[in-house]
Amino acid sequence: MSYVDLPDIHFTDQQVQSILDAALSSVEAKTGRTMNRADPDRILLLALVSEIIQLRVLIDQVKKGDLLKYARGGALDHLGALYNVYRLPAEAAHTTIRFTLSMPLTSPQTIPAGTRVGVQNSGGTMFFATTEAAVITAGSTTKNIPAAASVTGTSGNGFIPGQINTIMDPLPYVQSAVNVTESAGGADTESDDALRARIRLAPESFSTAGPREGYIYWAKTASPAIVDVAAVSPAEREVLIVPLLQGGELPTQDIIDQVSDALNDRSIRPLTDHVTVKAPEVVPYDITLTYYIASANVASETAIKAAVNKAVEEYRLWQKSKLGRDINPSELIWRVMSAGALQVDVAAPTNIPVTELQVAQEGAVNVTYGGLADD
Repeated sequence: MSYVDLPDIHFTDQQVQSILDAALSSVEAKTGRTMNRADPDRILLLALVSEIIQLRVLIDQVKKGDLLKYARGGALDHLGALYNVYRLPAEAAHTTIRFTLSMPLTSPQTIPAGTRVGVQNSGGTMFFATTEAAVITAGSTTKNIPAAASVTGTSGNGFIPGQINTIMDPLPYVQSAVNVTESAGGADTESDDALRARIRLAPESFSTAGPREGYIYWAKTASPAIVDVAAVSPAEREVLIVPLLQGGELPTQDIIDQVSDALNDRSIRPLTDHVTVKAPEVVPYDITLTYYIASANVASETAIKAAVNKAVEEYRLWQKSKLGRDINPSELIWRVMSAGALQVDVAAPTNIPVTELQVAQEGAVNVTYGGLADD
């Protein structure tokens, strides 16, 4: 039996009516009298039984906190500590900023670590700071320097090249500073589900990363932004690792380097293994569909339209949030019909297989409302 097949378990009886009946029977047996509905003692007993039921629910929840399937928050953190697995903290997004001088100099120009460059039109509330000092050598005019967002979490992701361009710490002869890569890699504190999955894999880490699950475990420790990892051996002593980030994002070079560093630690990687980390191959697909709403639901037409658009967005996220997830139009149809559509005609996508080293990514999305239709 696998972990996901384990049946639900309860440590206390929480059936309100059976608890009340048992309490009434016990009191009536001991007092020798029947308690009618309007009996003040019965009302008092009902109040006590209500407290007892709430205590049983609390006891059940606390006891379930000892089990990996149900633990959350602090209880899950303590379970992880038993296996030396700790919740990954939030991380700041990273990018590369190109500093450009107004002219070539005859002496080196230092760009200190911590030099701040703000996001365009952010009013200084969002900025990136260089993570290391760098020197623009004499005769040169540019230098690419890594930088990290001023805040942790996903808010620093997605700034395209050229969008981080406001120098907040002016330096002599520095004419401009602008990001040349899209900011990425920012992640919120590791979620309960992600931490639970790593705890489940923890026994695979007790040795080196030789087993497939061991490589997956250690790869996920590199960043809380990683939601899925594929580990395969394309040839003898060769190991290929493919990580996927939250929201179906492809890993940046920074994330790839972090995973590679984690797996090539001498205490983790088997001596004879050669580990390569790369981004997943993208399998593109388009969404083209027309949906209809039942005439009987005309009063809810606006709400159903909004629900359908939301369902399509959720499908896009679902489709690209796992490696090897086949492109499945049936899932799209089910989601749109669950949102209230009567009929869905899907021209694209079609069923497309996706391997464990690939991830589906949507291209053009065209959702058309075809109007009202009779059942």
